[in-house]
Amino acid sequence: MEKVKTLIIGSGPAGYTAAIYAGRANLQPVLYSGLQPGGQLTTTTIVENFPGFHEGVDANQLMTEMRQQAEVYGADLRDGSIVKADLSCRPFHLEDERGNQIEAETVIIATGASAKYLGLPDEEKYRGQGVSACATCDGFFYRKRVVAVVGGGDTACEEAMYLSGLAKKVYMIVRKSYLRAAEIMRKRVTEKDNIEILYNTNTVGLFGENGVEGAHLVRFKGEENEENFDVAIDGFFLAIGHTPNTDLFKGQLEMDDHGFIITKPKSTATNIEGVYAAGDVADPTYRQGVVAAGTGAMAAIEVDRFLQKQ
Repeated sequence: MEKVKTLIIGSGPAGYTAAIYAGRANLQPVLYSGLQPGGQLTTTTIVENFPGFHEGVDANQLMTEMRQQAEVYGADLRDGSIVKADLSCRPFHLEDERGNQIEAETVIIATGASAKYLGLPDEEKYRGQGVSACATCDGFFYRKRVVAVVGGGDTACEEAMYLSGLAKKVYMIVRKSYLRAAEIMRKRVTEKDNIEILYNTNTVGLFGENGVEGAHLVRFKGEENEENFDVAIDGFFLAIGHTPNTDLFKGQLEMDDHGFIITKPKSTATNIEGVYAAGDVADPTYRQGVVAAGTGAMAAIEVDRFLQKQ
């Protein structure tokens, strides 16, 4: 049984920042990188809204720099995942994918949230070449261009409105005959001149030589009046939700209806003393790298203060 003072689960901006702060506080943090080292941020290419990089920075390079900085300050960074977690009492008992047993005095959960995709092979083919799940992250690259947003809820409407301020035209691809969004959001998108809503429409594929150039769509799929058509677009944005990576902690930590971990106000503390949650795993609202990094710092500071009181 390995004894660990601070165990960090996840390696996006939240996890790495927590490791930097915990390392500098001499908490000897151990970080497990999980299935996606670098987190959701690595699904994009150039990041232009992370402070300190006026010309933008490659997302993978940014994560590599964070990882190296955490190592410099003493964090023990490990590949692999935590597959079992018993948070019923301190010290907490966890197990990694190799069967190694860990006894942790404190835990910082930074496992993130995964964007939902349609499941089309073309989404993977064009990821980083026109396919995105974050308008705030990547919308800037589509100024004066034509884009499409998939989804009909509040998030899709918010993404479409944001993109409408940048793009020449925005298509909303909605599989139902109506928008599920709140009335105020429905009103905003329907009244926006450069947003066109395609109801009863599904995406069946994307096409393009060196990136997305268009989408194959079908209207009234499976019905007698089924219609196949294409639209020319430069960007394809998914806005059908995110799934927090919290299965490991269900039944132990307090979560909202969507599975995001609930933390105390102005804190990263969960309902279990000694367990903290940082980044997208506890953030259904912003989902930004800089916000995740901030909460990673908060979590490490709170862990340090908690351990000093023990």
